[in-house]
This record gives sequence, structure tokens and C-alpha cells, in this order.
Amino acid sequence: MQIDILTLFPEVMAPYLEASILGRASEVGVEMRTVQLRDFASGKHKVTDDTPFGGGAGMVMMVEPIHKAIESLRGKNTHVILTSASAKLFTQEDAKRLALEYEHIIFICGRYEGVDERVEEHIANEAFSIGEYVLTGGELPALVMTDAIVRNVPGVLGNEETLYDESHDELGKLEYPQYTQPRVYNDWAVPRPLLSGDHGAIAKWREEHRKKNKHHRT
Repeated sequence: MQIDILTLFPEVMAPYLEASILGRASEVGVEMRTVQLRDFASGKHKVTDDTPFGGGAGMVMMVEPIHKAIESLRGKNTHVILTSASAKLFTQEDAKRLALEYEHIIFICGRYEGVDERVEEHIANEAFSIGEYVLTGGELPALVMTDAIVRNVPGVLGNEETLYDESHDELGKLEYPQYTQPRVYNDWAVPRPLLSGDHGAIAKWREEHRKKNKHHRT
């Protein structure tokens, strides 16, 4: 798999892409690159944004340099994703689907007041948001989605069992709590069923507790 991230700020993304599991993903054939959008802009100053037709605050990213970049990068089985605060929410199901169905994914990172609507209408195959809030750019969403996708590529995690029983594998279902040594710390004890050695009791405990929404814990 190859993932290209089209951005005006490639330097802010490289450290994360090169660290930990993502950094080792190249060992199983996953290549991740950042691509400078300005390289595809016209004119002496390589401008990538302009004022919106009809007026309004802020600047809008232009369609031309994005289109030129995508056409230059497009290869076999390419899927183009636009980051957008107004788009549908990215889910674990999307991460798995994208990891297994496409050989090449290109992310377009939005900036400023937004992106010319023709990018979503005619260039991108999908648009995603990572939450109901607005960020200064699409770089963080692209990193979040890249992380979620890449870890679902066969071989990246090494131990494929890690992918099972994760949070959000099923809608509304969260992973059960995890504990490790020591058994008691500061009078905080590991639940007894997990120490019993009884696989049936452990499975029952985990199933009962994975249904609790962590966001509502105190």
C-alpha cells in the first residue's frame, strides 16, 4: 500500500509518520509520503489560495494546483480522500475497508477557510471529518486516518490478534478494560476474575465490562 498526503505543511507530519509502528510499516510494503502542494501551483509565488467568489471572510484553496497534484500522483487503484470538517465522520469500519480495498490512497489536506467545492465534486472519491469541531488544517485528520488505516494492513502489527476485540469493531461496542502487574498498587486491585485462570469466567467478565462506555466513567 502507498499513502500520499498532499499538504502545504509536510514538515509537521514527517516525525509522526516515521515513529513507532508507522515507521516500521515500510517493512511490510507500506509506503507513506508527504507531498508539497505548492510544487503544483502556477506563477512565481506558487499561490494555492484565493478570495471566494461572492465575498466572505478568509481564503479558499484553489482547485487547479490540487487537480494537477492528484493527476501527477494518481496510479493503480488510487482512492482520493479530502479532509473536511463538514464531511461524514471517519469510523473504524472505514479504516478497515480502506486498508483492504485500495493499493494507493491520497489525502488532500484542507486549509484556510476551506477548499474549492469542485475538489470534492470532481476530484475526491470521499471526504471525511474526524469529529464535530474545526481545526486549522487537514494535517491532523490525515494523520489520524493514516494511523487507523495502516494498522489494519495485514502484517503491520505483527500479531494479528491485536486487531480483534478492539473498541468500535462493532457499532457502540468498546474494548474491555486491561490490567497488568502489579496485582495490587496503592490499594487498587486487579479484578479477581482476571486472576482466576478460569477462561470462561474471564471471557464473561470481559464481555460484561466492554459494554460500559468509557466516556461516562468518573
